[in-house]
Amino acid sequence: MIKKAIISSTLALVACAPVDKGDVSQLPFKPEYGAVQTRLLEGELVSISVEMQGARNGDDVIAFNDCAAAQYALIRGAGFVRRVRNDVKKSGRTWRGEGIYTLSDSIPGGTHTIDAEVAAENCTANNIPMV
Repeated sequence: MIKKAIISSTLALVACAPVDKGDVSQLPFKPEYGAVQTRLLEGELVSISVEMQGARNGDDVIAFNDCAAAQYALIRGAGFVRRVRNDVKKSGRTWRGEGIYTLSDSIPGGTHTIDAEVAAENCTANNIPMV
């Protein structure tokens, strides 16, 4: 009788243990990229908004936003982009991201700098559309 109680208690604890869902990078990724809107705010400051479905998490939305920013920088003749901020929201299946970026001819200061040409190549290699 004691063995049954110990086994039952052990099984109950195992059933309550958190399940490791693994790294999200291992999940199937079938993104649907939507609209991209760019708006020059002032000087070299630009707002870029994106929509997508099928994102694994907010990082996928930020990557889409960064790709759009990199291409926009190249179109405007700038070689670099600095991410000032990004906001990501999810509503149902749709993810929306809004980023504020500065465009620059030289490497800007800050922690989130993007070499526009290198980023555009990476975006193409990863099938992430740009502006």
